[in-house]
Amino acid sequence: MNEKFIARQPIFDARLKVYAYELLFRGGPQNFYQPRANASSSVIADSITLFDLDQLVGHARAFINADELALRLGAVRLLPPERIVVEILESVPPTEEIVSICRELRAAGYLLALDDFVDSPQIQPLVELANFLKIDFQQFDRDECRELTQKHNRKDLFLLAEKLETRADLDDARHMGCTYFQGYFFCKPSMVETREIPGNKLIQLQLLSAVSAPEMDYLQIELLLQQEPSLLYRLLRYLNSPALGLRSEVTSIRHAITLLGTDEFRRWASIFALISMGNGHPPELLRTALTRAFFCEELSNAAGLSDKSPRLFLMGLLSISDALLDKPMKEVLNSVPVTEDVKTALSGGDNRLRDVFEMVLALERAEWPKLSSCSEKLGCAEENVPHSYQAAIKKAAAVQA
Repeated sequence: MNEKFIARQPIFDARLKVYAYELLFRGGPQNFYQPRANASSSVIADSITLFDLDQLVGHARAFINADELALRLGAVRLLPPERIVVEILESVPPTEEIVSICRELRAAGYLLALDDFVDSPQIQPLVELANFLKIDFQQFDRDECRELTQKHNRKDLFLLAEKLETRADLDDARHMGCTYFQGYFFCKPSMVETREIPGNKLIQLQLLSAVSAPEMDYLQIELLLQQEPSLLYRLLRYLNSPALGLRSEVTSIRHAITLLGTDEFRRWASIFALISMGNGHPPELLRTALTRAFFCEELSNAAGLSDKSPRLFLMGLLSISDALLDKPMKEVLNSVPVTEDVKTALSGGDNRLRDVFEMVLALERAEWPKLSSCSEKLGCAEENVPHSYQAAIKKAAAVQA
């Protein structure tokens, strides 16, 4: 099995803008990253020859894991210092040779991070060279985290809180003095008390659902667009763009839909309804939703679900709607007339759509054994997954651009 897999996890700054992505690879048949047995030097080479760094991280940096062998071989020097952060794995012993190599990397302009940082006298020489300390918020309790952040308070040393699962985790990390943040907190609602969904967001959510129905109700869609002038304006601007080359004057909403074509209108309305819903949220949240939607759609044929392709696309878009609306997913789904199989999948039930969604989550989190299990369950070729994921990332970036 020679396929190469990659997952990426965003790292945010204090303004919740993406500073970097940590790139996680699976480079061999072991189905997981194994620092000692499967040297990361070969994986770093793969990231240059097989994956497009600009496509994966855009203008952000890439955190690249480096084991002892990768450091000794100088593999990280294959990548430009202005684009990466060398993330030294916790398994690397802080020997004199390793410290000397890291000192040379710093002198060459590379930034260094210590992964899964655990304080000890032995690690101190590497701490003095590090630019980032990654503190696992699931490994330590809050008092231990606070002690670490207070002890390592240096102007040129940034504390990166990782594995943050909720907004409460994020707030705690901020208050402790952490500067950078990593985890899935941005995909979860920050508030779950019962409250009404704001009118405009409810309309956008209803439009997203309406255009995903097997048979579109044009009258319903017209009424929804009439209640959401900003989306109607976007539609008219889009129709008037030189890229489309349409010369007809738009006489009605129905006429606009006809000019664009049913399939293209479905796609346009779904994406722009989501973007409107995401106003005020981190852009990475929308990027995640779009990537999931395109990836689920890409998988539909391979999984024998081509007839459910629009539902899979909708499922990907809706998968972060609880975070966009600050409400539990169950309450969000009760607000829109989505099909029962989409509702079951997003509620954690058991069906084929959920199997696809589990595969998406496994890839995002670099859970390689689970990814293999999901591929087998869906009956799709695992070696096609990396191509589908890269295609989804590219489409999502193009839409946001």
